[in-house]
Amino acid sequence: MSSDGQGPGASPPPVVAIIGRPNVGKSSLFNRIMGRRQAIVTDVAGTTRDRLMSEAQWEDHRFILVDTGGLEPNPEGHIQQQVQQQADMAMADADLIIFLADVNDGVTPTDQFLADRLRKSDKPVVLAVNKVDNDRKGMAGPEFYSLGIAEPLLISAFHNYGVHDLMDVVVSHFPWPGLGTPAPADDGEGIPAEELDAPYQAKLAIVGRTNVGKSLLVNSILGQDRSIVSSTAGTTRDTLDTAFNYRGQEMVLIDTAGIRRPGQVKRGIEQYSVIRAVNAVNRADIALLVTDASEEATAQDAHIAGLAWELCRGLVAVVNKWDLDPDGSRRAMERAAQAVRQRLHFMPYVPIFFTSALHGQGITELMRGVVRLSQERRRRVPQRELQYELASALAAHTPPNVKGSRGKRVRFYRLQQVDANPPTFLFTVDNPNLVHFSYQRYLENRLRDKFGFEHTHLKLVFKTK
Repeated sequence: MSSDGQGPGASPPPVVAIIGRPNVGKSSLFNRIMGRRQAIVTDVAGTTRDRLMSEAQWEDHRFILVDTGGLEPNPEGHIQQQVQQQADMAMADADLIIFLADVNDGVTPTDQFLADRLRKSDKPVVLAVNKVDNDRKGMAGPEFYSLGIAEPLLISAFHNYGVHDLMDVVVSHFPWPGLGTPAPADDGEGIPAEELDAPYQAKLAIVGRTNVGKSLLVNSILGQDRSIVSSTAGTTRDTLDTAFNYRGQEMVLIDTAGIRRPGQVKRGIEQYSVIRAVNAVNRADIALLVTDASEEATAQDAHIAGLAWELCRGLVAVVNKWDLDPDGSRRAMERAAQAVRQRLHFMPYVPIFFTSALHGQGITELMRGVVRLSQERRRRVPQRELQYELASALAAHTPPNVKGSRGKRVRFYRLQQVDANPPTFLFTVDNPNLVHFSYQRYLENRLRDKFGFEHTHLKLVFKTK
């Protein structure tokens, strides 16, 4: 909640994928890199523990880190098949690849197989040799030059040896943060003046597992009472973004996995490419997470939803193929919605819609919900009303003591909205460390109830004067 977000118009953070054979330490490296992040919100179940993907920060660089090892659709299959799927994912959709090997095993045939595939990619590849726990093991490092990838960087993720040098090389491939267009003028209330009347196109992405009906849903959204304005090639990863107008609301549909052009997607790529869903959420304002009515939402769905939470993106849960439900009653709908909410319990505000993309059922209700969510995300609250609500909230419920604070309570001085999409509220306090997490939830709920933020993510930032 308290981390700073991207400014308006900023490019989405790059995606970094860790690939390698099983048991080379991909998860250890993932956790080590994530451990560097100071502003991460812990204690939110389902969002940070056992994550396969998460927003990370190294020095001043923000990026999305993906551990491909946990994304294998057939972990019991042949090792070469597993690593091929990882390589296919990374080469298709990541912006940078960390190729991880194990110094104890030396260069294996599977490593060579991976290297051969990665050399065909135009993505930057950083080679890291893990488990270098002592100088003797370091002597084996030169052997990995034979992979022909890059200079091998010797690391020990477990002992945090060489990880800093590795990440310095990784972020050297990123644009330097802060370069680009200067920040627009402020209107005096923390809102860039030129944004107030700027035209807006809501960016939508449809994500979900295979065979849940994403392609039909795209066609249903674009197919009835809508005018397709244009189809332009995307700037990255050869996506096809389609601009359209839905009842006066300009929108852009991000085609994430070639679902409108299935003939141009290589066999198997869409099945394995969870990274494409990561990129979709990264680029979108609102993600439509599609599930199958005959199956419960899976852990992979929760991972994508968790990433949307971390990136402060809007999320809509879509239970598709509802026409195939044998019951189809309102009670059955309530049970299905409860199952989705249990899986996405860390985002209780997410709206849920039931559709049959094949028959066009529920599409109108879905799109109305998307428009409402888009409007919520762009809502701005006048400064005066925020100050009144802060005073009312403090009077109704005094901030609690925080453990170790020696009886001190946080003092609030000011509340202002500093951004929209998502709505971002800056609380000026004397000591941010004294704001108890339960009081953060209380303030968030007050803002939701008072100003009608029912379904959008709210970002609360606590800073000193």
